[in-house]
Amino acid sequence: MTGTQDAAVAAMLADRSIAGSVAVITGAAHGMGKATAELFAAMGATVAVVDRDGPGADAVVAEIAAWGGKAAAWAVDLSKREPIPRMIADIADRFGRLDIIVNNAGIGRFASFDDERYDDVWDLTMSINLAAYQRLVRAALPWLRQAPEPRIVNIASIEGLGASATLSAYSASKGGVVALTRAMAVELGGDRITANCLCPGPIETDLTRFMPPEDRTKFCKRRLVIKRFGLASEVAQMSLNLCLPGSRYVTGAIIPVDGGLMARNS
Repeated sequence: MTGTQDAAVAAMLADRSIAGSVAVITGAAHGMGKATAELFAAMGATVAVVDRDGPGADAVVAEIAAWGGKAAAWAVDLSKREPIPRMIADIADRFGRLDIIVNNAGIGRFASFDDERYDDVWDLTMSINLAAYQRLVRAALPWLRQAPEPRIVNIASIEGLGASATLSAYSASKGGVVALTRAMAVELGGDRITANCLCPGPIETDLTRFMPPEDRTKFCKRRLVIKRFGLASEVAQMSLNLCLPGSRYVTGAIIPVDGGLMARNS
C-alpha cells in the first residue's frame, strides 16, 4: 500500500476503536451493564463500574483486571441525588478525562394502579430509571465537552415503546428515557456530544428469569422473529457501536434490540 492508503486504513481503524477513552457505565455489576463494562474494557477503554452493589462492582473490576483490562468500582445509590456529582468528579479526577456515559442502571417493579404501594414504586422507579440519567449527564457535561468523541448511550426498553399491565411506572420511566435522549441529542449536538437510546426487548437478565419456561417458549414462538431471548452481550455490542468515533453522525436514534418484537404485526 502507498503512504496515502496506509493513512486511510489507519483512520478507518481509529474510527472503530474506543481505546484510551474513559467510560462510565451504571448498573454495571450485573446483566447488560456488566457485559458492557467487560466489552468496553476489552476494547481498550478504562471503565468506571458503577453500581449500588459494591461487592458486585468490585467483582467485575477484579475480572477485568485479571485479563489486563483497566477498571475501578464506585458503589453509589443512584436513587439519591447528592452522590452523583461527587462520583463524576472523582472519576474524572482519577482518570483525567471522561468520554462516554452509558446510563444502564434500572429497576423493574410490578404494581397495579390500585396497589397501595404504587406511589412508592413510582417514586423509586423514576428516581433510578429516569432522574439519575439526566443527573449523571449534567454532572459529566464539563468533561464531555472537552472529550474528542463524547458519547451518551441511554438504555431504555421496549416497554418505553409499548406497555405491559402492572408495569406502568417502569413503562413511563422508559418512555421518559426515550424522550430525554432526543432532548439531549438536540441540546448537546452543538457540543459534538451524541446521545442515543437502546430499547432492549427480552434479554437474559435477572429481570426476566422470573418467567416460567413454558411461558418463555410460548412468548418466543408467538412474538419474536428471532426465536429466543437476547443476550446481555448483544446489547453491549450495540452500545459499543454507538460509542465508536465513526458513529459521530448518529444522534437522537432510538434503536430496538429486541429480536424483531416491535417489527412483528402477526
